[in-house]
Amino acid sequence: MKNRSSLHHKNLEKIFYPDSVAIIGANKMKGTVPYDILMSILNANFNGIVFPVSPGERFIAGVKSYKYVVDIEEQIDLAILVFPSAVCHLALEQCGQKGIKAVIIISAGFREIGGAGIEREERIKAIAEKYDISFIGPNCLGVINTDPRSHLNASFARKMPEEGPIGFLSQSGALCTAVLDYARAKHIGFSKFISFGNKADISEIDLLFYLMEDEKTKVILLYLEEVSNGKELLDAAKEVISKSGKPILIIKSGRTEEGAAAAASHTGSLAGGDEICDAAFEQAGIIRCDNVVEMFNRAIAFAYQPVPNGDKVAIITNAGGPGVLTTDSVIQNGLKLAKFSEETAKHLKRHLPATANRSNPIDVIGDARADRYNAAMSATFIDEGVDTVFVILTPQSMTDIDLIAREIAKVSSHYDKPVFASFMGATDVQEGIDVLQRNGIPHYQIPESMADALSCVVHFHKDQSKVSSVLITYNDVNAEKAKLILDEAVQNGRNFLTEDDASEVLKNYNIPTIPIQVATSVEEAKEAADKIGYPVVMKIVSQDIIHKTDVGGIILPIHTSNEAGEAYSTIIQNVKKHMPDANIKGVLVAPLISGGEEVILGMKRDSSFGPVIMFGMGGILVEVYRDVSLRVAPISEADATTMIEKIQGYPLLTEFRGRKAKDIEILKECIMRLSQLAMECPQIKELDINPLIVLEKGCFVADAKIMV
Repeated sequence: MKNRSSLHHKNLEKIFYPDSVAIIGANKMKGTVPYDILMSILNANFNGIVFPVSPGERFIAGVKSYKYVVDIEEQIDLAILVFPSAVCHLALEQCGQKGIKAVIIISAGFREIGGAGIEREERIKAIAEKYDISFIGPNCLGVINTDPRSHLNASFARKMPEEGPIGFLSQSGALCTAVLDYARAKHIGFSKFISFGNKADISEIDLLFYLMEDEKTKVILLYLEEVSNGKELLDAAKEVISKSGKPILIIKSGRTEEGAAAAASHTGSLAGGDEICDAAFEQAGIIRCDNVVEMFNRAIAFAYQPVPNGDKVAIITNAGGPGVLTTDSVIQNGLKLAKFSEETAKHLKRHLPATANRSNPIDVIGDARADRYNAAMSATFIDEGVDTVFVILTPQSMTDIDLIAREIAKVSSHYDKPVFASFMGATDVQEGIDVLQRNGIPHYQIPESMADALSCVVHFHKDQSKVSSVLITYNDVNAEKAKLILDEAVQNGRNFLTEDDASEVLKNYNIPTIPIQVATSVEEAKEAADKIGYPVVMKIVSQDIIHKTDVGGIILPIHTSNEAGEAYSTIIQNVKKHMPDANIKGVLVAPLISGGEEVILGMKRDSSFGPVIMFGMGGILVEVYRDVSLRVAPISEADATTMIEKIQGYPLLTEFRGRKAKDIEILKECIMRLSQLAMECPQIKELDINPLIVLEKGCFVADAKIMV
């Protein structure tokens, strides 16, 4: 098998920059997809030759038509298939015979309908493999390239979008048409616009790498309905961001999981699919968006304005209320209000009326015309303490809206600082908004959205260095011994390990455990407690019992030998009462550790992203407060640090109100060792260490569950 990745890279250029295109399945029926795609290419002034292929037609729209693609004498760079799905394989076979290496399959009726559709998709994949064809689709809208070198609209979108710096990738064709209409109204331009549908061959991964090297693309937007290979997506995103500096903004649908079954571990219940997506995207440096409006609000900030030097914002407004709301939003989004220099203060005093507010936010008063906005902008753009300027306008009877919009565009063009605008309203301000957008000034319907967009830009450029970090591999582990314990459990059909076996697995990865002993009688319980030293805790050991507390399977604290004997008998009685059929291995005796902070470490093996590591404050209330953080393994030291510092309970691990700091370095090490365990032992499905007791120096596993 040839390297499909290198083939894609080579053939994608033919998809976006073909010299010749064949529309296979074209017809004369207006209002149909085959006809509309042909006309889209012709009407967009494509810089190449177009060949309609239609068995029953000699000419379509004044262009000579061919019965079969193999009848065309010239070389064809790109074929667009719009035949019914049942015969697409025949057309693709002919493309292979013709030597065509790049194909877009528009037709629906494949995997998305199940049954016979899945078979059809497998058939076209086999043909593509046979002839080294790279294809986009099936079940897609098509591809648009606004670059004047090509000017290709190989889609059934209504109109060609404006040229611009944004590359847009979407799994949904229907969403694409709505996005194009939305963007056209706001004069948002695209470099490449790609609907990849079922991604049976070319995936979002291939397209991300292509856009990484595309000189016309500055920002990459991606809409996904499924993450079929999360690990590959994360690795690709990290590489794209680190090598090109281009931001990747994602909308991933399916945030809720209705009707999900109760999980058997804390990690299973807390690390849901959407929480994992959030954590994984953040880990890779991807910016997740909730909806199309939020995505484009952020995208235009990246695409049309220079990168700010910092996080200090100047606000200019002609109304006090919006200025205050924007100030709140600036602070809430982790930005700062700029403090003006003396020169700026003097300039504002000279050019603004006495009733104006000359501190930040600057209120130029409701009757302000373009001259006051000019004065305020000129002063703030020059001020070295200002990194970004927000301009807000509310329409008053005396406001010269269009002139102010032109003034914003003119003044900002002289400076290398970003400017965002919010002309509040709809009808009265529309012409002014149009002026701003045509001049590449990001406009926001509500001023608070400016702060969210700027915050994304500032933090993206600030956090890029954190995306990639050196991984630590521990050589003092005994992976083979751990795997033997896990393999035995799998072979015996056990769903999870008993606590003593779980402790042994962790011990083999040098995750600190406490001395434990399993007793099978009252006398053994007494002897074990005497040997370990008091106080102790005693817990049921049974492969049939997950949550010991629920069946009265834990007793603590135990201070004497007699108490240990009584505790053994009580635990056995409790378990037999609540779960008479449970297979009891014995009662575990362990030292009771006090004086530390309880945290939880966990692992869940996700079907798409692989092992996911969880950290949070521990104990029985972890699912109530849900104060946890997630990262996809392997975990670097930087990832581990972020996980610890991200939770709300982090201050409890530091010097806090007279309490001494806990050993955060050993906690980081435990997270990274757990990550290595998860990567090297695929038998583990879920794992809980709850609690891990962190002391001022060192830590200990107090309880552990491992599911296989």
